[in-house]
Amino acid sequence: MSDQKISNKSKKVLSFGEDLGEASFAAIFDMDGTLIDNTPFHFDAWQQLFKKRGLPQLSHETYLAEISGVPILNTVTRFFGDNLDKAEQQALVKEKQQLYEAAFFPYLRPINGLENFLAEIKDAGAKIALATSSGVDDIDFIFETIPIRQYFDAIVTGNMVSQPKPSPQIFLKAAERLGARAEKCVVFEDSLSGLKAGNNAGMKVVGITTAHPAAIITDLANMVIDDYADITPQKLAALFD
Repeated sequence: MSDQKISNKSKKVLSFGEDLGEASFAAIFDMDGTLIDNTPFHFDAWQQLFKKRGLPQLSHETYLAEISGVPILNTVTRFFGDNLDKAEQQALVKEKQQLYEAAFFPYLRPINGLENFLAEIKDAGAKIALATSSGVDDIDFIFETIPIRQYFDAIVTGNMVSQPKPSPQIFLKAAERLGARAEKCVVFEDSLSGLKAGNNAGMKVVGITTAHPAAIITDLANMVIDDYADITPQKLAALFD
């Protein structure tokens, strides 16, 4: 990826050691579309479930604007009826997850450069959190295949908060668990709701172009990347100047 594909608001590099141990920032990552490029598989699974249950066809635009980045149970109650009992809700959740996992498993791999990047920012002394609307089972599905669990100092899931993105609640809880101030955190996100949540939290935001082209997310991000191949701890530290 060329330097032109990375845009940020500052080029000066901060030294490590400011107030977060060795590193001058803490990093908070979304999971779906951010650690792995699984957005198309989630969309396909929802499309199948909508069709099976006799709902109108789910458009890609509706998925990206209203479902991506939102806890699965919120989507079930919104689109399939809030009068469903808990057993019916959980059956839909399970069916959707089975459709998604069966299709995605053969393609499950980290986004290019992720593992090296996580190691680099961990070596730089940064604390790292996962803040995802997904549940523990979905996290286990990813982490059992990609060996990156050890890099995360804290994990916050959708059922640990009461307000979905774009509320900043999940990112603020992740910062709290890391012992970091919001203004010293950088969020990695792909969805519009997640990018807005990072901004609402008062954090720096790095947008990754798995769900939306750069032109769509530039105004919501301090930096836009296609993958993690060319991003460094120094480029992140520069955002805080």
